[in-house]
Amino acid sequence: MPKTKPHRREELRLHRTGHTRVAGVDEAGRGAWAGPLVAGAVMLNKNFPAKMINDSKLLTKQRREKMFVHITKHALSWAVAVVPAEEIDKIGLQEANRVAMERAVANLHIRPHAVLTDALPIRVGRMKHKAIIKGDQKVLSIAAASIVAKVVRDTLMESAHKRWPHYSFKMNKGYGTARHQAALKQHGVSPLHRRSFEPVRNVLLKKRRRSSK
Repeated sequence: MPKTKPHRREELRLHRTGHTRVAGVDEAGRGAWAGPLVAGAVMLNKNFPAKMINDSKLLTKQRREKMFVHITKHALSWAVAVVPAEEIDKIGLQEANRVAMERAVANLHIRPHAVLTDALPIRVGRMKHKAIIKGDQKVLSIAAASIVAKVVRDTLMESAHKRWPHYSFKMNKGYGTARHQAALKQHGVSPLHRRSFEPVRNVLLKKRRRSSK
């Protein structure tokens, strides 16, 4: 486990100015070749038991899943939003990232006073908002959101593996591994692939060239 862990300082600073309901927001799946973007939004209360919470990328699968239960049980409110591959292709990755996080905030059953996001500013109306570089490593509520987003997305990709097992989605979660690349070349592109991403686009271009000969 890393020596430094996410802290409550950002949330407590907001609490002191009357913003007692603070939502942390993060996404999972940004760099994958296949599957959706999933954003998580988590609102913690002052007494949230923070033990073992960390950036999702720094936790094992077993620890993430354990923390997912811990977070969803104790959070004041939590929500997710899913942006599918076809929407990512249509609006672009950066906008899809923003849209996913905005939808996750909108899905919270309790409206926050303030929103903290990992790096990317989003549109939250009149709510106070701050984007924090490496927020998933520094801010407790953002770290909690990163865990929620990651576990939900991994579950979706493991389910997709049952339908398209030759892409090994259960193992690679849609990210670009050598095995995934080989499967693309052998089996072509699935409905879950992001056609605007270069490795996938190249496979489609080669297929079109062969068809036109």
